Amino acid sequence: MPAKFRLKRKGVGQMLRMPGMQAEMLRRAEVIKGIAVATSPVDTGSYRPGLYKSSWETDSTSRGGRRRDRAVAYVRNPVYYARWVEYGTEKVPAHHTLLRAAQIGGRNQ
Repeated sequence: MPAKFRLKRKGVGQMLRMPGMQAEMLRRAEVIKGIAVATSPVDTGSYRPGLYKSSWETDSTSRGGRRRDRAVAYVRNPVYYARWVEYGTEKVPAHHTLLRAAQIGGRNQ
């Protein structure tokens, strides 16, 4: 006799907000953060060398996503010039630190 499966959206929503799911998202974000720290450029001639590299942070919530219905984790660098390091300027080439870290760390690790 074949098994029957009936999808319940409420149950899927509960599963996507479970503490275990949030913990897994945070674990993956920590992997990405580790790669971002390891590959971050350091300007030795600046006022505070290594500030960009030491400023990476992670955060998670159970109410994320577009509809605020799932567990998510964030990796960010709050220094004001982080976007210029990531995307570059007309004088400085883009490093794509977070992009490369997400590509490497996003694999099943």
